[in-house]
Amino acid sequence: MRHVMAGMLASHGMALGRARLVQPSRYAVDTRPLAEHEIAGELEHLHRALDMARQELRELRGKLHGALAREVNEFIDAHSLLLDDAEMLRGLDDLVKIGHYRAGAALKKQRDKLAAVFEAMDDPYLRSRREDIDQVIARVISALQRQTSAEERKLAARVGEILVADTIAPADMAQLAGNGLLGVVTSSGSAYSHSAILARSLGLPMLVGARDALSLLHDDDLILLDAEHNEAIVHPTAQDLARYRAWQRQAAAEGRRLAMLANAPTRTRDGVDVRLLANAETPADVALARARGADGVGLYRTEFLFLRQKGLPSEDEQFIAYRDLVLGMGGLPVTIRTLDLGADKADAAGLVMRGEENPALGVRGVRLSLRYPAVFTTQIRAILRAACYGPVRVLVPMVTQPDELIAVRTLFKLARQELKRESIDLPEKLPLGAMIEVPAAAINVRALLEHADFLAIGTNDLAQYVLAADRGNDALDNIYTPLQPALLRLLSHVISSGRRARKPVSLCGEIGGDVHFTAMLLALGLNEFSMHPSQLLQVRDRVATLDHAALRGHATRLLRAYTHEHVAELLAELAG
Repeated sequence: MRHVMAGMLASHGMALGRARLVQPSRYAVDTRPLAEHEIAGELEHLHRALDMARQELRELRGKLHGALAREVNEFIDAHSLLLDDAEMLRGLDDLVKIGHYRAGAALKKQRDKLAAVFEAMDDPYLRSRREDIDQVIARVISALQRQTSAEERKLAARVGEILVADTIAPADMAQLAGNGLLGVVTSSGSAYSHSAILARSLGLPMLVGARDALSLLHDDDLILLDAEHNEAIVHPTAQDLARYRAWQRQAAAEGRRLAMLANAPTRTRDGVDVRLLANAETPADVALARARGADGVGLYRTEFLFLRQKGLPSEDEQFIAYRDLVLGMGGLPVTIRTLDLGADKADAAGLVMRGEENPALGVRGVRLSLRYPAVFTTQIRAILRAACYGPVRVLVPMVTQPDELIAVRTLFKLARQELKRESIDLPEKLPLGAMIEVPAAAINVRALLEHADFLAIGTNDLAQYVLAADRGNDALDNIYTPLQPALLRLLSHVISSGRRARKPVSLCGEIGGDVHFTAMLLALGLNEFSMHPSQLLQVRDRVATLDHAALRGHATRLLRAYTHEHVAELLAELAG
């Protein structure tokens, strides 16, 4: 019988295949307290499971080769570091030795404690890191189970299958992709998880948050995974299959057509050039950006360098990552965003911060960097050194007022003087920009432009702050929309202010890569977009269908709209 499961898009595409279910571990946690004489044996039991999990990750690492290995090894390393994290291990040992917890109960207790920390974070990208905790603990619990039963940990997929699981670790996904996996459906997870990032890089359609998937599906059920429409259809009808075949034909033809645009200029119908930049997080993103003709990297996040290891990354570790990015883009400009963490994640990055009730409105971004000038200077030195290998711009997050940019410029000046004394080559110029994601920065942008060489609008956070609405809250869909008139007026103000100051303005939020908003952004005067590399060709194609002069001529009508429904009507009329 046909059934439709709803989920959330994590990676674009459609796939038709048989379900391969991976149920969560059925390991029964023994909650009885340990007797004193059992503690030593239970600790040995726990640490043997940890060693088995470490060995499993090492073996997975050894099975991967080439570009896929470079892509996935970062995620494997992050999981390996968690298994070696002194604080987590100490917490587990204390639960067994002092709390008299058995190994399985201690693992689940520690998982819940760490997960609560990540769940409290405002940033969806950082919040999704709780999945790493879940996946690592699940791997250890599986190893624990194998010590007490004859069960083998088997995670496999045959050609033509769609994996259905509660969650999947990036290393496992990479291994399965090499075996012919067609797509992934998970009952939990986030579009910002490491697994979702990898799925996009591998071109695997993925749906997350399909809550009933494991209870409704059985092995070998036929599934039509339609990530484009946020659903998976179990036992699809002949009509569903016909729609899938039509999509396949259309996707193949569209893919061939779009591939021809990889080296084409991005130009409107009336001859106005538009710059398309890539948001890059992994080596595969950089390679895809080059292959699809990006004009550069518009946003390179640096947080992973601080979160993937114990303690703070050294200057050389950061320098190597930034240098590889610059070299990978082959002379095209790259924009490196300085550390964008809040107090809720500072401890994990090796920075000691007092806990905050509302980290989203607390010490984060540039506020955190300026509170730790020595740590910030290490990052600045690494960026300056990497900038000798190609054009680099520096983007400062969470800027609210001009004195923050002035302070950052001072630190760059001091770092430059230090490096000169050390006879290290330096770039002649390093543009410094402000990320516009705080309403105060958008309103007072002209003051910021006196100290910034360029601006980058972060619409994801800006929209949340302006509308007081969490974009992940389905109940607020009627409020959180990029078509809200208040948000449009702020965007127009920032873009026009940058144009008057003759300084570049880009946009690096989700709407930058969504073709449904391309006409609106061009109408507001934007001519520099930054997006995931997989979206470059579609946006380039969309730009070519639009008349820039006509859109700009209707900007006033858009800005006079009084509801988001009215804006939508006007856009439908303009973009036709």
